[in-house]
Amino acid sequence: MIVETQRVRFDSVSLDCGAALAPVDVAYETYGQLNAARSNAILIVHALTGDAHAAGVSHDAGKPGWWDSMVGPGTAFDTDKYFVICSNVLGGCQGTTGPSSINPATGCPYAMSFPVITISDMVRVQKMLVDHLGIERLLSVSGGSMGGMQALQWTVAYPDRVVSAIPIASTARHSAQQIAFNEVGRQAIMSDPDWNQGDYYGKKPPARGLAVARMVGHITYMSDESMREKFGRRLRNKDAYGFDFEIDFEVESYLRYRGSRFVDRFDANSYLFITKAMDYFDLANGTASLGPVMETTKARFLVISFTSDWLYPSYQSQEIVNALRSRNRDVAYCELPSNYGHDAFLVDVAEQTEIIRGFLASTHKEKAG
Repeated sequence: MIVETQRVRFDSVSLDCGAALAPVDVAYETYGQLNAARSNAILIVHALTGDAHAAGVSHDAGKPGWWDSMVGPGTAFDTDKYFVICSNVLGGCQGTTGPSSINPATGCPYAMSFPVITISDMVRVQKMLVDHLGIERLLSVSGGSMGGMQALQWTVAYPDRVVSAIPIASTARHSAQQIAFNEVGRQAIMSDPDWNQGDYYGKKPPARGLAVARMVGHITYMSDESMREKFGRRLRNKDAYGFDFEIDFEVESYLRYRGSRFVDRFDANSYLFITKAMDYFDLANGTASLGPVMETTKARFLVISFTSDWLYPSYQSQEIVNALRSRNRDVAYCELPSNYGHDAFLVDVAEQTEIIRGFLASTHKEKAG
């Protein structure tokens, strides 16, 4: 499946911080065909470092999308049946307006003058895109991690526009530990001398700081068991320790590789703004209980978590499920066994596929007509 990234420009968007951003460019891809009733549209929303290229082989990227095993003919999000949309989030760096975009008022990149954004702002821009495509109701909104946050926000902000939601390995609000990991990543970036208060465009970027942020993040995406199976204490091209601070262990080599590759495709300032948006997200708006906010939702839900995910542990998904059930909402919950940790939503797709395929089929049959 060959796909092409498309772009649309909107005049402006009002943000939660009180600022208005104008104009706003959105990069997006679509897969499959919209039916005559316009009832088969599904919005896929990406995680922190994702982009609009969810599936197929892109003319721009030249490689399969980040959820290619889940979006396409015969997959969970079957493009023989559904019209699937995926856009790069507001604040991103892959075609949608973000801190690396040109500020029309100055002719220079926004950098740190870019307004602080929220998950709600991201969803507001996605709704503008859905409206632009002429779709009145989405059959489903789905994503993992930060994508799950966006899916939840859709059901609360636009309850009449969403038939179902599938938040995967996600949460209704960050815990102190999750905020802490994000803050370590941000401090790694901002402590890099090349960050230069965010004004590094056209200069040397803060590659070392961003690489460390990615290394820390990647540790949280894996489980202890998956790291033990993948690396153990194996040495890298050595029969003994080097007794220096070069690479000794395979896991060190792997993390450095992941960090170095990440800086080639992601903007450090985008990392700052998007992680802050994740930390600000609280579906309950600062209250103790999620129940009241779920009163407004009309969607049916499929909530999925994974046994080895310690970054977004199952108790956070169960909190969402319990809140929905307390308001007698239509919700199914599956905790899937996996050794892959948080990355399971990207790589452990067999059971996800069967569960999602059945959920979408019944949703389309019962509620989308």
